[in-house]
Amino acid sequence: MVSTGDAAPVFTATRGTSDHEPFELDAHLGDGPIVLAFFPGAFTPPCTNEMVALQERLDAFESAGASVFGVSADSPFSQGAFREEHGIEFDLVSDMAGEVIREYGLEMDIPDLGLYGIANRAVFVLDDEGTVTYSWVADDPTNEPPYDDVIAAVEEV
Repeated sequence: MVSTGDAAPVFTATRGTSDHEPFELDAHLGDGPIVLAFFPGAFTPPCTNEMVALQERLDAFESAGASVFGVSADSPFSQGAFREEHGIEFDLVSDMAGEVIREYGLEMDIPDLGLYGIANRAVFVLDDEGTVTYSWVADDPTNEPPYDDVIAAVEEV
């Protein structure tokens, strides 16, 4: 699993829009801190709460020069509808194949809900070189991250 001090795995995936635009993490390195917020699935209550909470704090992240990206195994179409319904202005990244989720060591299954190969809830802050300066991984995927700690980590980069 990726943790503080590690070089974050760089990846190419798909933006959460109906246009299937590519997303390349490399293209954002050097533009200020990056917040990667992995979440299990769009339209679920805890994930909706988390993405809305990040949106509510977007000004604080942007004031610190950070870019926020949500990452899940949802389709780009689902993520696009999710963004639209909840007014989420930051990009969501679709990892339907689960490659990024596995690379970050976050793959999990919730058989009771019929969910397999989804992301555990986690937040990573990356510096300009792509080094992880902060990491938080949920013990239980219904837990939300400590938002104030994430903002503080971004401000320290």
